[in-house]
Amino acid sequence: QVQLVESGGGLVQPGGSLKLSCVVTGTFSRIRAMGWYRQAPGRQREVVALISSSGAPNYADSAKGRFTISRDNTKNTMDLQMNSLQPEDTAVYYCNAGIDITGSLSQYWGQGTLVTVSA
Repeated sequence: QVQLVESGGGLVQPGGSLKLSCVVTGTFSRIRAMGWYRQAPGRQREVVALISSSGAPNYADSAKGRFTISRDNTKNTMDLQMNSLQPEDTAVYYCNAGIDITGSLSQYWGQGTLVTVSA
């Protein structure tokens, strides 16, 4: 059974930094594109950053210049380094991955980790 587990959320002051991590566990053939999404209270889930299987990143405008997405294919992990955090970054952050299991591609989500930016 494939699972995505996030970690690294918490409370941080405006201007501070946090690093989120996601690890994929279970039995599968290959992890394709991965990404971080977030959902703030009362709002729809939105993409924050995506990363291809080869490591090419793509950022939402809100994340450009502040966040860095990376992955380690040898460890089946993905990180999101978040700098210069602002109150509007407060949300539950979710890890997403497209995973091949015996030739069938499916999208998987983590359970989410809460990031709160507040003084």
